[in-house]
Amino acid sequence: MRDVVEALRRREAEEKVPAIRLEIDYQLVTLHDAIQENDKTVIKETKARLNILRERLNQFES
Repeated sequence: MRDVVEALRRREAEEKVPAIRLEIDYQLVTLHDAIQENDKTVIKETKARLNILRERLNQFES
């Protein structure tokens, strides 16, 4: 049973990690644009989203 659960987790990670990385890339572009425009509100919101995405990515990669 433990092997089945581990296999399901690996499969879930294989499916979700690329999507999370793509979202991180998008948020980094958004952050870059906000920094260029000196939009402090968007910078703060984007950094918060990036922290959440980083935590989710760490869950799947560890």
